[in-house]
Amino acid sequence: MSTGNLKYQFARLNIAEKLIAINIAVYVMNGLVTFLFKLNGNTIVQWFELPAEFFEMFTQPWSLVTYSFFHGGLWHLFFNMLILYYAGRIFLNLFGNRTFINVYFLGVILGGLLFLLSFNVFPALMGSRTSLIGASAGVTAVLIFICAYMPNQEVRLFFFNVKLWYIGAFVVLMDLVQIAAAQNAGGRIAHLGGALLGYYYARKLLQGRDIGKGFSALLDSLANMFKKGEKKAPMKTVYRKKGSAKKNPADYEKESRQRKIDSILDKISKSGYESLSKEEKDFLFKAGREE
Repeated sequence: MSTGNLKYQFARLNIAEKLIAINIAVYVMNGLVTFLFKLNGNTIVQWFELPAEFFEMFTQPWSLVTYSFFHGGLWHLFFNMLILYYAGRIFLNLFGNRTFINVYFLGVILGGLLFLLSFNVFPALMGSRTSLIGASAGVTAVLIFICAYMPNQEVRLFFFNVKLWYIGAFVVLMDLVQIAAAQNAGGRIAHLGGALLGYYYARKLLQGRDIGKGFSALLDSLANMFKKGEKKAPMKTVYRKKGSAKKNPADYEKESRQRKIDSILDKISKSGYESLSKEEKDFLFKAGREE
């Protein structure tokens, strides 16, 4: 499969599916690199995991977000991505990509902060040399958001229907019970941080207030900074000599086709695949087949 085709296939995914693809890619690449170069399993992870001590966290502040892209094992990854897939489908039927990103990453950040706070405040946890990895806080934020936004909506769970608020209450209760049982207390505390964010975000949105606007503005500012940093090629004046070779019509057609593909992919990344017209979908499908 060509690079262009991979780009097309990735662009067709919704934001939840893109996050799933990225998490799986990180897990696979980390496993391959550590195996092929005979490295310790924590050699790469240690630069991205969230340490429990504030001082250590300040030496790698990016870890407040990057910890969410690494997982402790295949089952840890599998269950997080499974929940994200189904919760994401419901979420994205109601809201767009921007709101999803806000809920997911604010859940990751709040979950990480609550983890840090707990291990520096509660005597039972203080002094523990531990760290946090996994997307659970962000996944829990998305799940609890939809449970709080439409609590009485029923979903099919195995062989019977269940109201969403039942699922949300069960998830939170299980995390509380497992903290008391000292089973992965740090991870469970991070889950609760994500749950708190998801619940609060949904309730405020029902009241007409989007608490993620500031976060969105921050992301836009960061994106603009990178755009401004891009160097533009200096303008050149080109004089065409008479008798110079003309461009092959086939080259014009190829360039025009590529511009159209890029334009459609850009539209998908901004508004989603479903925003395309039938003509655009057919064109992109044929282009993918020809790659």
